[in-house]
Amino acid sequence: MSSPIPHYAQAILTLHHPEGGMAAWASWPRVSEPAPALLIMEHALGIDLFTETMGRKLTEAGYATLIPDLYHRFNPFEAPLDKMKRLRDPEIIRDLAIARSHLFQDPQVDPARIGVIGFCMGGRMALRALEERALGLKAGVSYYGGHLRVAWGEDQKTPFDLIGQIEAPLLFHFGNEDTNPSPRDRADLEQELTRLHKTHVFHSYDGAGHAFMDFTRTERFRQNASESSWQRTLQFLRENL
Repeated sequence: MSSPIPHYAQAILTLHHPEGGMAAWASWPRVSEPAPALLIMEHALGIDLFTETMGRKLTEAGYATLIPDLYHRFNPFEAPLDKMKRLRDPEIIRDLAIARSHLFQDPQVDPARIGVIGFCMGGRMALRALEERALGLKAGVSYYGGHLRVAWGEDQKTPFDLIGQIEAPLLFHFGNEDTNPSPRDRADLEQELTRLHKTHVFHSYDGAGHAFMDFTRTERFRQNASESSWQRTLQFLRENL
């Protein structure tokens, strides 16, 4: 008996990059028309089972996805958390511009419906990506993104400093037991978004800390928060992308 044909296709790509090729994990739904698309920002552990699974789940929901390897500049054998400490916002934005350009030119993607989603450090990057108007992203989802008042790179503004540049709706998910972002960070972020009249939705989850979506880390995973937040994410994307 033959296996059923999956409702999506996937591939590992090499995107042209001035510093050499940048790997990217890609997937596309099997649909007859160009699909909306999402840039997926990896968490601190890089592109792993969790990140790839999030990509597949989004594609099964009807979205083309692209996960650029933001660690491509570093030794692949270096510990992920050490690589994270060396990331710089200007380099990340250049990487995202290349990834976004790839999606824009993909005939299987609707170029007017490209958004971003990220987890952990990727949640920070999703916010930072929405602050870059040149990327033209239409919606964003940030899961427990921290370091909001920290600039990655010398003489750079922080994600908090650049909130005024956001022009697209944002959905945020936080664990109430998380310390980065802390409750104070979340309160300040919501106050600033409201003051600047930015379209945003906040959801917080009791009994959940950082990385509550990551099913590969049993000490952090929280099923109720994961399932509730995911349904809210899909609804937000249906309404805004």
